[in-house]
Amino acid sequence: MHRIAVSAHDPAMTIRVTQYRRTTRALALSGVILAVSLGVVRPDQASAQALPDAPPFEEDLMRLSEVLGALHFLRPLCGHEDSPSWRDQMLVFLDAETLDENRRRRFIERFNQGLRGFSSVYRSCTPSARLAMEQYVSEGQTLIADVTSRYGR
Repeated sequence: MHRIAVSAHDPAMTIRVTQYRRTTRALALSGVILAVSLGVVRPDQASAQALPDAPPFEEDLMRLSEVLGALHFLRPLCGHEDSPSWRDQMLVFLDAETLDENRRRRFIERFNQGLRGFSSVYRSCTPSARLAMEQYVSEGQTLIADVTSRYGR
């Protein structure tokens, strides 16, 4: 990030720099929110639907992995000390759900994608970080409830 030297004697420049920083942050946050809400996936990521042997709930579990990654970053950022950590919960999930190494890697990549998405935007706990955290907790609960009610043993 480039710093702009502003003279204390030029209040108009100070206002423009402040507006620029706010606009830049808002655009970055909007991009992250849009990418998450649209479920943007990089071309090199295999879609679970493209895998012939993927269970019908695969996309829900992939999304859950991403949610766990986001929470692994957001919860400590906002002062929550969860035990076990969200990373530890992800490891338990991986051990229970994956025998295939390629499938395991896809889950790990989605976890990391969720973590990186927020770590690139937030450096401190802001109201929007708290809101995102609350929404991800809710989404995670919904995903777990849906998968277990539809496909539970």
